[in-house]
Amino acid sequence: MDTPPAPTRRPFGTPTARIALAAFAAASLVGLTACGAVVTEKEQTSAADAGAAPAAQESPFDLTSANADDRPHIDPVPEAVAALEASGFEPIQAGKLTVAHSAYEAPLGFLAEDDNQTLLGVEPDIASLVAEGLGLEYAPENVAWADWPLGVESGKYDVVVSNVTVTEERKDLFDFATHRNDVLAFAVRADSEIDSITEAKDVSGLKVVVGSGTNQEKILLDWFAENEKNGLPAGEPVYYDDNAAAQLALASGRVDAVFGPNPTAAFAAAVSGESKIVGTLNGGFPENAQIGVTTAKDNGLIDPVAIVLNSIIEDGTYDEVLERWDLEDEAVPESLVNPPGLPRP
Repeated sequence: MDTPPAPTRRPFGTPTARIALAAFAAASLVGLTACGAVVTEKEQTSAADAGAAPAAQESPFDLTSANADDRPHIDPVPEAVAALEASGFEPIQAGKLTVAHSAYEAPLGFLAEDDNQTLLGVEPDIASLVAEGLGLEYAPENVAWADWPLGVESGKYDVVVSNVTVTEERKDLFDFATHRNDVLAFAVRADSEIDSITEAKDVSGLKVVVGSGTNQEKILLDWFAENEKNGLPAGEPVYYDDNAAAQLALASGRVDAVFGPNPTAAFAAAVSGESKIVGTLNGGFPENAQIGVTTAKDNGLIDPVAIVLNSIIEDGTYDEVLERWDLEDEAVPESLVNPPGLPRP
């Protein structure tokens, strides 16, 4: 399938910390851990064995609490406010929108490095705008990923904005208003001769890090099988239990590529300068997967939320948020309420 080119990485925001890749990966990127990946005995290697950390460079992101002061803001959206009043929905806290986030990885949602309390990332930025558009105060809550479904169902949280993919199974209990495409990315060393991975033959013979039990693993293994069927070297999956080890393996040349969520790959490339993205595809491949603001089923909130999202898409504020975190390639042209989700297992 055709794949959009890797986005141009450019500085923006207020540069603050000088971050080495090893420290960045250990502190901020836990995507492979969250996927439940396992280190094979063959690949179990200490950080020292994997190679020295690359030289630090200026981060193009402000990772301190001051970043929250630079968030875009909007006035209440009259149509959304009217729809919220007509819906009969009552916020858990009067005058506030209580939003569950999981501070698990940059640039999606994470805690500021200077106070370890302020929630930063593209998801808090989007949630803040949704609250303002509804005429409510943004009230974020940092919760464990496993806790959001019961919390939203029970009324502990009004919404969750935490990289939740729309699925047919989840739609039984929740409503969705989409705000990003679910995108996966192939990342290689910045100096790698590999400049494009868009189909099975492009990973032939490569050692590729992937999370165990993830959809990207299924895609990768299917591609390896296709290569073998076509008489090409299949390729080899490599598993690590955290992204720090994976990034160090990539930097040292022990693996050829890392295949995982685009946001973490894009962030790693922008912060470290030691990797580059050479291909992206939808996380639901061959289906289309989207990420949505998530509410309890039929509570009346989702339509007003979608009105706000479509308002910021139309006026450009949405693009401003994605640009703040270098995620323009995940933009959606409109927010859809309960679109077709990934099929049931």
